[in-house]
Amino acid sequence: MLLIISNVNQYDSKWVPAKRAAKKKKKVTKRGKSKVSGGQRKAQKSTSKTGCKPPLQEEVNKPAACGSGGASEHYDRWGQTMPVEILVKIFRLVVNQNGAIPFLCRVSQVCQLWNSAAATPFLWQSATISHCWIEPGKTQLPKTELRIKNTVRWLAENRFSQLRELSICHWKHHVNYVVEVISQFCSLLTSLKLTYCAGMSGEAFQNLGAGCPLLESLNVQYSEVQMEGFVNFLETYGSRIKTLQVTYGLKSDKTLSAISKGCCPELKLLEINTKLDSGFCQLPVCIQALQNGCPKLQVFRMLNVTLLPKMARRGASCTSGFPQLEELCLATSSVSFVKDEDLRTLLHSSLRLRVLDIRGCCRITPTGLSTLPCRDLECLYWGLYYSNDCMTASKKGIHLLTKKWNCTLRELDLAGQPFSSEDLEIAMANLAFGEGCGVLKSLNLCGTKISASALRPVLLQCSELSYLNLSSCRYLPRGLKKVYRSQADIHQLLDNL
Repeated sequence: MLLIISNVNQYDSKWVPAKRAAKKKKKVTKRGKSKVSGGQRKAQKSTSKTGCKPPLQEEVNKPAACGSGGASEHYDRWGQTMPVEILVKIFRLVVNQNGAIPFLCRVSQVCQLWNSAAATPFLWQSATISHCWIEPGKTQLPKTELRIKNTVRWLAENRFSQLRELSICHWKHHVNYVVEVISQFCSLLTSLKLTYCAGMSGEAFQNLGAGCPLLESLNVQYSEVQMEGFVNFLETYGSRIKTLQVTYGLKSDKTLSAISKGCCPELKLLEINTKLDSGFCQLPVCIQALQNGCPKLQVFRMLNVTLLPKMARRGASCTSGFPQLEELCLATSSVSFVKDEDLRTLLHSSLRLRVLDIRGCCRITPTGLSTLPCRDLECLYWGLYYSNDCMTASKKGIHLLTKKWNCTLRELDLAGQPFSSEDLEIAMANLAFGEGCGVLKSLNLCGTKISASALRPVLLQCSELSYLNLSSCRYLPRGLKKVYRSQADIHQLLDNL
């Protein structure tokens, strides 16, 4: 939420208290006597009876004196003597929790001390500007547009000198202006996030690259940007970018093609997601070319985007892979074309892999997963939430995975997998009696054929288990098919078993 700072102009950055209104004169009647209200008549009558004068309204509203001076003097003295460092630390705690805007804009209007504390550049290293004057997308009056631009410029000139991270949310107008102002006054900017914004042109991207030489993180998810200008920005300034997050569109293949050609050699995180109403999204990806273009990639996510492996050219058939990759996410709620060969091509040199999310990838087999080179996998998500049993490539062999990673697995998701009850019993025994049985914290067996005899050893040996999903497990007794979200609930389940 963006707040207009009405007490500050471009020439004065200090807070100025508002002037007190003049007291209203009493109404005088024709005879020259002041008009007396009914409440004052009652007060005069009570005075005549008790012999004491009633306090005036000004005396009632006046605070009690403290020491030799009045309360107002006491408050002023407190405001002048309190160390500003303490106030800055208090503001820092609030900013870390709720953000700099509008909190710092509001407290700066309290007094001069709070204004000087709120103007500390250290508090403005991260800010989020969202729309607050009118609903996004509606027509704006000229005065409103002027106030918006003036506020943004004032913040950039007077508060954003040490800005590192900026988020702009729900801006349908003036996005180019905001980016232009930020490019002029925020040379230390390292991260920019645009959420549900529209209208950012190629010129704005060029200004951003030229004015912010330290920019290394760019997030334009759920925003409408000029794709040609965005690709040109990556080709010109992509060597600085380490984190890139985009949303699938009609021209997403151009962005991925530019990255695969090596315009972002320092890229460490690449995420491509979709909108909720996008439906089936298919994106051709040449795995070998992407490995050549991003050799330092650590996190690769394609959320609900169907990866379509594309044949590599002759020169890109042999690559060094992703040697620094730690997280791979290919989760989808629709049809997945990824097979064991594609996954092996992606991860043939990823020895540091810790998180593997292949939910919905029904064509991958346990045998193919067991041949991956990573030995310290901590999270494996392999739930089939929207797949049919006839689409799965294999219905046995899950014990191979629990045997390989029983020492390191902390989270395991096998929801909807059609493995047999005997196979699951062997797999659970590997988790329960392995060397790292106390590491497992989360287990999702929703919709599987797990039995009570196979589940009991895991509950006994895995003392750190705090999440267990047994909903729709038809091989379990009634009353036990639910989600357990704490260790106390899991201990109670063990007693019931």
